[in-house]
Amino acid sequence: MSAKPNSLSKPRPSWSRYFRAFGRAHRKASAQMETSMPLLRHLDELRRRVFKAFAAVIVGVGVSFAFAEQAINYLASPIGGSEALVSIEVTENIAVYMRVALLGGVTLGMPFILYQAMQFILPGLAGREKLWLILGVPFASLLFAGGAAFTWFLMIPTAVPFLTGFIGITTQVRPASYFDFITNLMFWIGISFEMPIVFMLLARLKFVTARQLAGGWRYAVVAITIAAAAITPTVDPVNMGLVTLPLMGLYLISIVLAWIAGR
Repeated sequence: MSAKPNSLSKPRPSWSRYFRAFGRAHRKASAQMETSMPLLRHLDELRRRVFKAFAAVIVGVGVSFAFAEQAINYLASPIGGSEALVSIEVTENIAVYMRVALLGGVTLGMPFILYQAMQFILPGLAGREKLWLILGVPFASLLFAGGAAFTWFLMIPTAVPFLTGFIGITTQVRPASYFDFITNLMFWIGISFEMPIVFMLLARLKFVTARQLAGGWRYAVVAITIAAAAITPTVDPVNMGLVTLPLMGLYLISIVLAWIAGR
């Protein structure tokens, strides 16, 4: 009598099944790799652009080191020159020297930094978006430089004598505090001069319209006055007016640019 086959025994493994599973896994991994390649290329491009921008700053700092002393004397001219500054710490003079050289290096390298940033962004934009970026970056740079120049040539020559001679008390100014004061003032007023670019971008993104900006001019006057009071280092109306009037003019320019961007 022949033995019956064991119905509970496991079927033999099929090698074709393993090969098919391996093929599916291989195709899936290949598809994922092809999808990730553009990201890797973008990261490599970003790395190269950042390295070039950093190299530009290093070169700019090297150039600034040669002229840092002359720059310090020029920046200290509103207070009577570097001889009018008094250091109270051993490392204060060299710290100020290094800071001025670093700021000078960043300033000298900024055009090349912006160029590298634009070269990284432009390939991913459409034709009209490229035009907005090509026109917007130089315009934003000019606005910031205009705000810094406005601060240096108009505000600081009136603010420094007012603050140091207030109520007739002799003021001994430290180099660190003086350069912190003028660089922060130039930076924040330069940022405030970017108002037209900000509103143009918001109008382009459909967050605001030129009609809304024109209709809210009363609120804008109040906001600009408060901002001018916060930015201005003095409490006299002359310096506040020097900040308020240009910002109001920039607000009018913002309305025009918002109208152009919103068309």
